[in-house]
Amino acid sequence: MEHADIRAALEGHWAASDLGDLEAEHLIYREDAVLDYPQSSERIRGRLNIQRSRAAQPNQKRFAVRRITGSGDLWVTEYVLTYDKRPFYTVSIMEFADGLVARETQYFADPFAPASSRAQWVERLP
Repeated sequence: MEHADIRAALEGHWAASDLGDLEAEHLIYREDAVLDYPQSSERIRGRLNIQRSRAAQPNQKRFAVRRITGSGDLWVTEYVLTYDKRPFYTVSIMEFADGLVARETQYFADPFAPASSRAQWVERLP
């Protein structure tokens, strides 16, 4: 798969995720894909199980992509995942094989207040 094709697939994946389109959202995964959530020590095996686990989540979700970067078979997406109006800063690392995601690892971080000790060197992000 070419660089532009993978980027387009990722953009389509995150757009479908934001719309709640579970079918389109999971087209990017291989049948035997593996999804890891290191912070909760969870692993989900198989595209169908990944899709079912996401369908079972009761939260209202929104996805705002900040940056997609990568090359070859390794791609990273930084985005803000909002669950029921609460933002989580998220990183998704996707490893492709044969044009589809074979493995994904997602990391989640809560927002936190800035430290006053470094205020003189800091510029606030939008």
